[in-house]
Amino acid sequence: MKRLLACLMIFAAMACKESTTSIDIPAPTKTAYTLDTLQLSEEEYYDKVLGALVGSAIGDAMGASTEMWHRKDIQLKYGYITTLTPAVRQQSPEGTWGHNLIAGATTDDTRWKYAMVKYLSQNKGDLNASNFANFITDYYASLTKSINDNGTIPETDFLDTQIEKIDWIKEWARVSMAYEKDTDSYLKAMNRFYGGEMSCAGQLYTPMFGLISNSPENAYTLAYNHTLFDIGYAKDISALVSAMTHMALRTKNIDSIINTATFVDPLRYQDSRLVGRIAYDMTDASVKKVLALKQLILVDTLTPKDSITFKIPEGFQGSHKDWTRQEMAYQFLEKNEKAIAFHSGEIWQILVTALQYGEGDFEKTLQFIVNYGRDNDTVAAVAGMILGAKDGYSNLPVTLRTQALKVNKENMGIDLEALAREMVAKKHMEF
Repeated sequence: MKRLLACLMIFAAMACKESTTSIDIPAPTKTAYTLDTLQLSEEEYYDKVLGALVGSAIGDAMGASTEMWHRKDIQLKYGYITTLTPAVRQQSPEGTWGHNLIAGATTDDTRWKYAMVKYLSQNKGDLNASNFANFITDYYASLTKSINDNGTIPETDFLDTQIEKIDWIKEWARVSMAYEKDTDSYLKAMNRFYGGEMSCAGQLYTPMFGLISNSPENAYTLAYNHTLFDIGYAKDISALVSAMTHMALRTKNIDSIINTATFVDPLRYQDSRLVGRIAYDMTDASVKKVLALKQLILVDTLTPKDSITFKIPEGFQGSHKDWTRQEMAYQFLEKNEKAIAFHSGEIWQILVTALQYGEGDFEKTLQFIVNYGRDNDTVAAVAGMILGAKDGYSNLPVTLRTQALKVNKENMGIDLEALAREMVAKKHMEF
């Protein structure tokens, strides 16, 4: 008994000793991606905002004529696209709102930029999901009301135009109206949005939040809170393109812009069990692939089969080795194609691959995207906004920027300069 009591006393002493000598090694503290305050003069801010809007419109217009095409079909008709081409296509709700428009015509990618400027202006200082849903619902309501507002029979041409506009926004309005109603209705509507696919919906408009934010993390959070139409990791991607656009206001270093996908993760997607962060994994794979291709040593002679596969399209300005590397990058992307071309993950992978491949050059990057095909106008619109914010309007290619401004104002009814002035006048950077 005495021995038992002695043992218990020893154990008690050891337990007491352990409790008073515990060690707590602290975990790392997460820091912001950039710590400096963004400082731009009004002139600099205007130039970058206009550059983002016009850069996005250029990308949209460059891809408008070949949206959803395979790259081989693009090469057959256009060779290698280096400029704006006529939008020879049937009108559609998501595409051009007119048959066979001139070079520089844009699609819903640019219409969303117009809509977002109006949303930002109407809700300055109070940007949230509820107001965004209400904004879209109100627009839908105005279109439906205009069909028979005065009780008369509408003209058929007018009716055709309005119905096409309604067809475009009704998918979005269904979700917005459900969001305003209750959670159960919203979840049902969101998960049938465009068939319930992992669409790139948010990427059409979230880059705009990057232009009004004061940090990459703020740009990410503000955009994420507005991803009413995204599901799963598409929300993360939509928020990342906003953060990347904001980084483009701060730096011309394309590596720093791409690395946003590594260091900006407010919701800790990287900690997800089993899967981790899909957007980061895609970025890492794309960057490594491009770097490997740039270092690849190629021979001057090709087999007959390779000569056909790597045939240089007419209009390509680089060497045979340059085209071989680009085609190999395209083959890498093709292996990662999703079931639909406007899948958020596919849009993201093409985007980061092109940004890395283009090394920050506006024309090289957009040409890479547009000539790959698939949903090339949307990818090019996102890339054009990021690079336009980086370079500013004053540094965009003169011919492209001039034509994009002119056609959008005179033919599409969208005055990009007026939109940029509106953003500056409203002092959105104070958010």
